[in-house]
Order: sequence, then C-alpha cells, then structure tokens
Amino acid sequence: MNTQNTPVHVRLWHHDFWRMAIANFLLAMSVYILIPVLPVWMMERQGLSFYETGVSFGAFGIGLFLFGVFTSFLVQHYRRNLVCIWSIAGVIACIGLLFYIKRYYRQEDVFALLLLQRLLLGALFGLAQMILSSTLIIDTCESFQRTEANHSASWFSRFALSVGPMTGLILYPLTGFTSVLLASGGCALLAVILILLVHFPFRAPEDHVHTVSLDRFFLPNGFILFLNMLLITTAAGLLLSLPLGVHFYAMMMVGFLSAIMAQRFVYRQAELKSEVVSGLILIGAALLMMLTRSQAVVGYIAPLFVGFGLGIIGSRFLLFFIKLSRHCQRGTSQSTFILGWESGLAVGIGVGYAAFQQESAPVLVTSLILVVLALAMYQFTHKWFLTHKNR
Repeated sequence: MNTQNTPVHVRLWHHDFWRMAIANFLLAMSVYILIPVLPVWMMERQGLSFYETGVSFGAFGIGLFLFGVFTSFLVQHYRRNLVCIWSIAGVIACIGLLFYIKRYYRQEDVFALLLLQRLLLGALFGLAQMILSSTLIIDTCESFQRTEANHSASWFSRFALSVGPMTGLILYPLTGFTSVLLASGGCALLAVILILLVHFPFRAPEDHVHTVSLDRFFLPNGFILFLNMLLITTAAGLLLSLPLGVHFYAMMMVGFLSAIMAQRFVYRQAELKSEVVSGLILIGAALLMMLTRSQAVVGYIAPLFVGFGLGIIGSRFLLFFIKLSRHCQRGTSQSTFILGWESGLAVGIGVGYAAFQQESAPVLVTSLILVVLALAMYQFTHKWFLTHKNR
C-alpha cells in the first residue's frame, strides 16, 4: 500500500490518547528546552571548551542506545507504564543533577560529571521514549488505529523541537538558567502525571523472554533506512548548534504546521517519494540561503523551509519503518525511528560545537553536504524500501 496519508479516525482522539500524546510532547520538551541554553551555561558559567561541550552533547546520543537492549525484558516482566514512569523520574533526577553542579560542584572536575549527566540523560530519555511511543501510546487505541496513532503522536514530539528551544531562549535571558531547569523538570513531571491518569491493564509476561534482545529496540532490516535518516538528522543537528534566535524556532514551528497541511492536501495523490525528495530540497535551499544571503527575509524563509522539510521527512520515514516491520515488530520500528531521529540530532549538535565551534560557514557547508548525500542515498533507499516492505 503506497498511499501518502494515513486515515483519520475521530474516535482515536479520546481522553487517554490525548494524555499520552501530550505526555510525549512534554517528555521531548524537557530535553529540547536545553538545546540552545545548556551549551551557553556550560561554556560561560562552568568554563568548558567548545570541544568539551560538543563531546557532552554527543554523549547524549550514545546514551540513547545503552538501555535499548533491555526494553523488551523490562516491559514484559514489569508494568510497562511503571517502567516508563521510573525512566522519566530518572530524567528528572538527571535534570536535578544540573542544580547540584550549578551550586556545589568544583569547576575543575565539572566536565566529567556533565559528561556522565548527559550520558545518563540520553539513556533514560531513550528508554522512556521507546516505551512511551512503541508500547503505551498504541495500548490506548484499537489495533486498526495504531498506524494513525503512531503517526499522530510523533507530531507532538516533533513540535517540541521548535517549542522547547524557543521556550529556553525566552526564559534564559529573563530569569536565568535555574528557571530553564525548573521548566525542563516541570515538563517531565507533568508527563509522569498524565501517564498516571491512564489505566493500563496488567498483562502476563511472555515465556522465555531474553534479558538482552533487539525486540522493541532496533529493526535490523531497517538499517539502510536508519542510515539515510541519520544523515538528515545529523545535518539538522549541525544547524541547531548555531546560535539561533527565538524567531528561527518560531518560524520552524510554522514550517511544521505547513507540513501537516501539505500532507493532507498537497501530497495526498502525489508520488510516494515526493515528500522526502521535496523536503530535502527545501532544507538544502534553506542552508544555501543562510550561507549566501544576508537579507532579513532569509531569517524567516529558511527556518520555515527547515521545519517543513523535517516535518514531512520525519513523518514519511516513520511510516516507512512501520511498513518495513512485521506484525509483531511495530514497537521495534518505532524505537528504531526514535534512535535515528534523536541520535542524529545529538551527534550533529555535538560536532557543531566540538569540530566547528559554532562557526556559521563550515557548519552550513557540512550540513548542506550531508543533505546532498542523503538525497543521493535516498534514490537507492526508496527502491530498496519498495522491495523489502512488509505492509
């Protein structure tokens, strides 16, 4: 089935699904709110170098993979909602660790502790996201609505990529880093409350569940798609490493909204590969404008193009992962998508600080090269997907 859109079922949008979708948004928001602010605090207040700051952000991307192999075992042997809640509680604790570092820790030893904090934050956030997206959200809907549920809920976390940094940039100059941490921890706490409001019936664990497995973690037959998406999200992460203003993220949000509308009305009967191709072309055009033009209008058009491109690409790649999976691998496909999205952003931001020290021209050129490589690779990836899809 090569349709561009997923069907819309009004009955999907009941109270429990709304709670889980908003929890997904708030969990992502708790991490994304730190993207533009935490590096500034690390370098200006804690004395870290560009390299140390970049490595710390890259550690978050590594952390995402640490607990993944245990995901299936955890949700089979314990109440899945409680595992998610305790994971988010760990995210809150990691955010709280920044309060401790801010007030009491010796500056000469701070890099090691911040590195550990970012690694643990990535591990706990990744586990919470994988359980929330691959298990809890689809548990709130009927089986025939699950693709739509995954597709719709993913948009909430995608919007957090614009709303989170925008919130951090507004709070930091007005009330300082403490208020940013409170907002970050508050978002995670609200996500916990929303999950607690939803009843998940007990399910008896399956027999012979392996402690370590790829189930609900990584889809091996989606590796090529994973690599293609990793190129795109790394390019996006590089761009987000630059000192961008509130208006950039605001226009990015407009781009996300435009992408939702375009999926319903512009791409409805279009060729299947058109979304990813046009999305990459728009992101490439945005990077070229930022690299070669200085007019004020570029500050509005470029982020709109980036938001639009990331929106339709992320949405389409998610559906590709779902279609690559077998019936019992839906959760695994969700987790693989999350890993490709989040690790690419983390690596891109880390490289932007560590290798390029936020210098605009080399960051934009490297990001553009990655987008061109992703577009070239997608010509092969799309044909490969059509041959290997299972749905």
